[in-house]
Amino acid sequence: PLCSIFLGNGPSGICLSYLLSGYIPYFRRDSIHPHPILQRKLEEAPGVSILDQDLEYLSEGLEGRSHSPVALLFDTLQRPDTDFGGTAESVLTWWHETDRAIPHLVLGRNAPGGAWHSIEGSMVTLSRGEWMGLPDLPFKDWLKQKRRGLRNNRATAEDIAQYYQHYVMKKGLQKNFKCGTVVTSVRKVSAENVSNHEQKGLQVNSDSLWNFNEKSAEVFQVDGFFKTVRGDKEPFSLYAESVVLATGTYDSPTWLGVKGENLSYVHHQLSALEEAVKNNCIGITSDPVLIVGAGLTAADAILFAHHCNIPVIHVFRRRVSDPGLIFNQLPKMMYPEYHKVHQMMKEQTAACAGPYECYVSLPEHHVLSFGKDKKCIFQDKNGCQKVYKISMALVLTGSNPNLSFLPNNGIDLAMDNGQPVNPKRNPIDVDPFTYECTQEKGLYALGPLAGDNFVRFVQGGALAVASSLLKK
Repeated sequence: PLCSIFLGNGPSGICLSYLLSGYIPYFRRDSIHPHPILQRKLEEAPGVSILDQDLEYLSEGLEGRSHSPVALLFDTLQRPDTDFGGTAESVLTWWHETDRAIPHLVLGRNAPGGAWHSIEGSMVTLSRGEWMGLPDLPFKDWLKQKRRGLRNNRATAEDIAQYYQHYVMKKGLQKNFKCGTVVTSVRKVSAENVSNHEQKGLQVNSDSLWNFNEKSAEVFQVDGFFKTVRGDKEPFSLYAESVVLATGTYDSPTWLGVKGENLSYVHHQLSALEEAVKNNCIGITSDPVLIVGAGLTAADAILFAHHCNIPVIHVFRRRVSDPGLIFNQLPKMMYPEYHKVHQMMKEQTAACAGPYECYVSLPEHHVLSFGKDKKCIFQDKNGCQKVYKISMALVLTGSNPNLSFLPNNGIDLAMDNGQPVNPKRNPIDVDPFTYECTQEKGLYALGPLAGDNFVRFVQGGALAVASSLLKK
């Protein structure tokens, strides 16, 4: 049996695999951190690795753009003054201590990089390029090798996906990764029943086998199948002392739950629009495309349609001035294209024609139904209804994680265990300094599942899990 299995091979899983492969971070003795209190704490135990220190003590008093103390700690150690536009070097130095490696396996559907392989390659990231990097291999340095620079400090999704694959190879982690795997069940079983069973299915390196800790009465059984090159499904059963959930939130798009939403012209992914344009199913002379939602994916769809001169009707529930709207939180200088969409949303409502052709915004409206004749009915906050004929609809109102492999879809693990897990509203309830699930010992959650939605901050969760597993 293995010591640990991670479900999901995106940035969270890759970073944790690096830490558990014996790459240990220490404070670099000659470095000065701009945060004087943190500097003093780091100088107290210079010879002790960050993983072996008290993460709660080190992260106390740090402030920033994440609610997770450990996320802020690991981020500020790697990018000390990045929020102030600075380029100070990391205060960490990495040592490869092979005797501290913990045997583990990282299971993922795609190549390493997770959902980054499913995103349209030319899309530009919201975060600055250097914030997409993983420990001890700056993203900027990798881009320079490709003789490319960052556009407006940001990178494309294709660059990011390639960088994550390169990272796994460069750091020698590939032996821990099994791609093309789908997990169907994770449950706790008695360790006694398992000791006679060998792992079935997936080839696991003999040096990564592990004798169960004498004290563990229960272990996790992970079942699923591996998709072969020929397209066959080979089942597997694995056993582990701990399981790390790092499957992200890209799995199932949110539905509105209105009549006609299952009709063939209603889609829930941006790729449907790209596909329709590529196949000449829609163009300049088509009826408008309906885009529902006021997040960044909806904005990307509007920009794409605008670029192709395709008419758009844009429907969203919030007011344009709502402070909760993501556009009201982004600096204009850094995100000129999203600022443009926000401008269009404000100036181009159905009530008054504005400067942008082929675009109409309907703030504080919601969809009542989709008709078979492609007529869509909307309602505003006063109960007034409007009907528009459209060519296709894109409902882009967020996505939910698929945790169907867990008992009760993982609902029992959430902060509010009466509601499904949702990265923004109802993440999995974890200990902030170990990321272990409060409801299930030995089970950990990372990234969006634990409420960390940006690559620069998911790495702190990996640090917390690695520290916890090494101390066990």
